[in-house]
Amino acid sequence: MISQNIPTPAKALAIGAHPDDIEFGAGATLAKWAANGCEVSLLICTDGSKGSWDPSTNTNELTAIRKSEQRVAAEELGVLGEIIFLDYIDGELHAGVKERDTVASWIRKLKPEVLLSHDPWKRYRLHPDHHNAGQLAINGIVAARDPFFLTDSSLYPHRPSELFLFEPEECDHLETTDGYEKKKLNALESHKSQYLSTMGITEGNETKGLEDFRERIRKELIAFGDLTGKGMAEGFKRITEL
Repeated sequence: MISQNIPTPAKALAIGAHPDDIEFGAGATLAKWAANGCEVSLLICTDGSKGSWDPSTNTNELTAIRKSEQRVAAEELGVLGEIIFLDYIDGELHAGVKERDTVASWIRKLKPEVLLSHDPWKRYRLHPDHHNAGQLAINGIVAARDPFFLTDSSLYPHRPSELFLFEPEECDHLETTDGYEKKKLNALESHKSQYLSTMGITEGNETKGLEDFRERIRKELIAFGDLTGKGMAEGFKRITEL
């Protein structure tokens, strides 16, 4: 059975592997919640320094550009909470104890009701950072909720009520997003450094490329929306036993 539309949470934390991942997976949902009073925060695990196909790219400059783009994208979504960059090297993210404790500390500090991240159990996933970011989110919840983790920390344990995994292997929850697809698109299009490598938008053909990209995103939203019988939606694996 597929559930739909939880009440707007007071606080939500989305954890993504790279700048732009959260917008792809949950941008319209976060925009909807933010518009209805949710304090949304974003945690980006890696620096995005490998997000180019041009071998002459200065990776330090690219990292700075991608952080700037992420902040603009967050504005487009209406994010009023924290925007956190952990700055692990792109392509080298590990789901180790040190990384887990960092994520758990942010969960304890921000106290989200709902946490969103990549589905680490998605089959045939190519990018290891997506898998590891999702695993860190899950491991971070365990460490954040239980008192015998982070014993040298002054932060009190916190247990989120729900976990939403985007890019789900098995979708069992939908958030309808009618009226918020434009905010998702605006946020995604803020990541101009990713036009070629992620969105397939080539220099000199930007108008057509953007049209094709927007249509691709709309089709994805409509495909999930069809599961509700109408409109647009984003799909998640919803876990409530945390």
